[in-house]
Amino acid sequence: MDISNSKILIVDDEKDIIEFLQYNFEKEGFQVYSAQNGAEGKKIAQKEKPDLILLDIMMPGMDGVELCQDLRDMPEFEDTLIVFLTARGEDYSQIAGFEVGADDYITKPVRPRVLIARIKALLKRKSKLRTDENKIDVSSIVIDRDKREVIVEGTSMHIPKIEFDLLVLLASSPGKIFAREEIYSKVWGNDVFVSDRTLDVHIRKLREKIGKQHIKTIKGVGYGFNE
Repeated sequence: MDISNSKILIVDDEKDIIEFLQYNFEKEGFQVYSAQNGAEGKKIAQKEKPDLILLDIMMPGMDGVELCQDLRDMPEFEDTLIVFLTARGEDYSQIAGFEVGADDYITKPVRPRVLIARIKALLKRKSKLRTDENKIDVSSIVIDRDKREVIVEGTSMHIPKIEFDLLVLLASSPGKIFAREEIYSKVWGNDVFVSDRTLDVHIRKLREKIGKQHIKTIKGVGYGFNE
């Protein structure tokens, strides 16, 4: 599937890094835009509607975490891929990134070929999901949204509504870590109070049905679906 003409926005306050990344991405055929601070990045994102946004965390004025949060609050960026590329490797920085809706978190330094491979993998997964929005086929699991059917390694099984909706959410973006608050909002809705214990129980039941290896836990953040 051709994703080489995808739009990528790089937001980083170091001009040398922007030029280096832009050169390598453009060699792969990507359309590349850049900004050197969060406020400028927000304006360009709203104008160009990139397929993927690559963010640094430490920037003057609006930092990367703030920018990610602002973008995720806008409906048009709810499903846009957002990736942090930063020298900040501490656990609390990664947790902050995932809590505001990042799809991935990459620590500098990283080799260009490795970075490009990870970016391409994210774009391909997104593109595959868009081509067949009613079916999700990932990691030996097929989910048919119309039929509300789940097939695990060729075996069809019944999944209760909440667990089904939870599985659809997690499997729709393999590798992404969904914060608990986002899961509550998208699965139960904003008008329903859900305790952490309730979510944990549903995750446990879902793991019993589809296999423990498919759902990962990030302590202090939430859950994701393994590829």
